[in-house]
Amino acid sequence: MTERCDLLITNVHAATMDPSIAGGYGAVEDAAVAVTGGKIVWLGPRKELPDCAPDATLDGEGQWLTPGLIDCHTHLVYGGHRASEFARRLGGESYEEVARSGGGILSTVRATRAASAEQLYRAAEPRLQALMSEGATTIEVKSGYGLDLDTELKQLRTARRLAQHHPVAITTTCLAAHALPPEYDGRPDEYIDLVCEEILPAVAKEQLADAVDMFCESIAFSVEQCQRVIDCAQKLDLPVKVHAEQLARTGATAMAARSSALSVDHIEYITDADVAAMAESGTVAVLLPGAFYTLRETQMPPIDKLRASGVCMALSTDLNPGSCPIASLRLMMNMGCNLFGLTPAEALAGVTRSAARALGLCCSRGVLRPGLRADMVLWPMETPDQLAYEVGALKPAQIFFAGRTVGGRDVTAG
Repeated sequence: MTERCDLLITNVHAATMDPSIAGGYGAVEDAAVAVTGGKIVWLGPRKELPDCAPDATLDGEGQWLTPGLIDCHTHLVYGGHRASEFARRLGGESYEEVARSGGGILSTVRATRAASAEQLYRAAEPRLQALMSEGATTIEVKSGYGLDLDTELKQLRTARRLAQHHPVAITTTCLAAHALPPEYDGRPDEYIDLVCEEILPAVAKEQLADAVDMFCESIAFSVEQCQRVIDCAQKLDLPVKVHAEQLARTGATAMAARSSALSVDHIEYITDADVAAMAESGTVAVLLPGAFYTLRETQMPPIDKLRASGVCMALSTDLNPGSCPIASLRLMMNMGCNLFGLTPAEALAGVTRSAARALGLCCSRGVLRPGLRADMVLWPMETPDQLAYEVGALKPAQIFFAGRTVGGRDVTAG
């Protein structure tokens, strides 16, 4: 019996990123991929393709198909910019010095509070489009530049609105515990009261967040204060993520692992015990080489130990106005290899399979496999190694979002 499908792609090589297929990329050469209802329904060698009656076909012309890219850590919705702080850091001031002088996150908080929802949307849109143009089909967006109820809600609503008007999946994270707002100067515990008693419950009631994040550093919040945020999030049935050990060892990673956090992000200063705790809990290590580069840091995450312990390593842009104003996930792949020592296959896994796991979405995307979403990118390249090797010139030939073409040439009607 001939099966009908919405789309059939043939004459293509598939970098499935499926760990059950041998090789770093889970490659299936001379493959065929069938899509129905926004999901992959068949994938394998073309010679094994069963009878299929597609509504539309696409000749892949010998190119490579990968999962849609996933940016699992961004601060994409914000007001203003911090170009002057960039100049200050080049002049010798540290990130912490800038922050303690009233700049840093609080500078963006002032601009974000002053901006209307429409202004935030218009400012965020080109950042979103830059990521999408490189093949990103799922993007996480955090709040954290409001630090009050109204502005945190405004940021999260703006992120949801972006997803309504663009062919991309956006997951939202409430990062209200990002910094201490000026009106709570000297009263961090009272601000955490506000986060736990007002902001998070309101966010949960409106279903505006898919997760909760926090910044656990000496310039932000302590382990004890962050644990209160975690406890509140878990009572609201929201998974947690933690900005951990970026600037110094704090104990945040151990706390996150004990709490079964989805991910710990940055982690330049984690210890061997932290690595073991992550391996046991299944918490993903989200590597952010763009912030490492922009801040000219020297302490690298312990990549070899993470790899040896089997800790899942994701890569992300950390797109934000201060420590990484870079809207390029492909550049992060290159930096992950050149700065942190990842292999090209690990870099691609970091922005597909591992990034999906960091968002709690590994059951729906991040791998090319029957039953998962047909978020896919067709690349005009000879080997998947080129994705981490080349920056700028290599562009997607075709982007598919839930099986629909959103960039590139048209498919042919069956």
